[in-house]
Amino acid sequence: MRRAAALLAAAAGFAVSASPALAQDIAVRGREVHTMAGPVITDGVVVIDDGRIVAVGPAATTPIPAGFKVVEAAVVTPGLVDAHSTVGLSGYLNQTQDQDQLDKSAPVQPQLRAIDAYNPNEALVAWLRGFGVTTVHTGHGPGALVSGQTMIAKTVGNTADAAALVPVAMVAANLGPAALASEGKAPGTRAKQMAMLRQALLDARAGERPAAKAGAKPGAEDKPPTLETLAMRDVLARKLPLLVTANRAQDIMSALRLKEEFGIDLVLDGAAEAHLLTQEIKASGVKVILHAPMTRQYGEYENASFSTGSVLRAAGIPFAYQSGYEAYVPKTRVVLFEAAVAAANGLTREEALAAITIDAARIIGMDSRVGSLAVGKDGDVALFDGDPFEYASHTIGVVVNGVLVSTTPQ
Repeated sequence: MRRAAALLAAAAGFAVSASPALAQDIAVRGREVHTMAGPVITDGVVVIDDGRIVAVGPAATTPIPAGFKVVEAAVVTPGLVDAHSTVGLSGYLNQTQDQDQLDKSAPVQPQLRAIDAYNPNEALVAWLRGFGVTTVHTGHGPGALVSGQTMIAKTVGNTADAAALVPVAMVAANLGPAALASEGKAPGTRAKQMAMLRQALLDARAGERPAAKAGAKPGAEDKPPTLETLAMRDVLARKLPLLVTANRAQDIMSALRLKEEFGIDLVLDGAAEAHLLTQEIKASGVKVILHAPMTRQYGEYENASFSTGSVLRAAGIPFAYQSGYEAYVPKTRVVLFEAAVAAANGLTREEALAAITIDAARIIGMDSRVGSLAVGKDGDVALFDGDPFEYASHTIGVVVNGVLVSTTPQ
């Protein structure tokens, strides 16, 4: 608790405007500019006009229009992308009033909408932004077989609607011990978990019947579908991916079988034992949002590894890092720190940076807008006073949608 309070107090040292009214005309200049769309640019410039990037290149050949605000840093990167989190639903107080990431009243609740619980003014949202995170894929977390929906949001905005980029992004499911019930309640075993998941999908499929013929007596099929059925129909129709958190190899294989059986889009989450199943995961074509490397390695994480990212990359499996969900305060990790550990365990620095920028954006389907510094993309930029993965470096500024929303006092 004391450490969490200290970290949040440090984050408060940022001058922050969480909901800027208008985009600025701004240029960011860096000794190194990591665009993630090409080679690193030495002494580079990113020009942002009306919230969008309009020019990127060497300072010598990329003019800055008159009147533009200029900010400088040693290292410039795209705004960081947290590929899976519960921030905004889980809050730093760790009390009933700020813990909305899990409803325990039923094991299968795909109808729960993250946007209805997201608090853009939660201190942890500002805390992550202070480390350069500008986009989060967040929502309902572990603890239930199907815990609800996820959303994609920017880390600015006074309302959930203002922050949201994608109000409904995926449906979150969980396999393994974290989603098992006790005291004789279902699901009590892994087999029951899978049976209940299959049944939810089959029930949704059964409800997709042709319109009743004229003059036919109304029947059960004419009843309006439930919110649960509608959500699972969207999964069946591949409008929404099913995000399945599975860490043990046996649970990962169950998720892959479910994808094959129903032809759904599946994103594998957590995947602590993914290094044991690289051939199977590669053949399935799924993308992986890998557990945070520094996750405590016990229970279903006992075979997790700092180097799993490098194993997946060598196998050609698309992956990104996440902050995930933490049951203890401060309730969230920071992807910048997690990627730094991966950069010391098999990934190059550029590969690790990609896993929290452009690769993360691709996996959550937002790479046309965020994840790299390229003309036409959102003006989201993180500024550092040194190598972002060095412990002694600091985030000295954050630009979101073309507005300088965080700066350290100079």
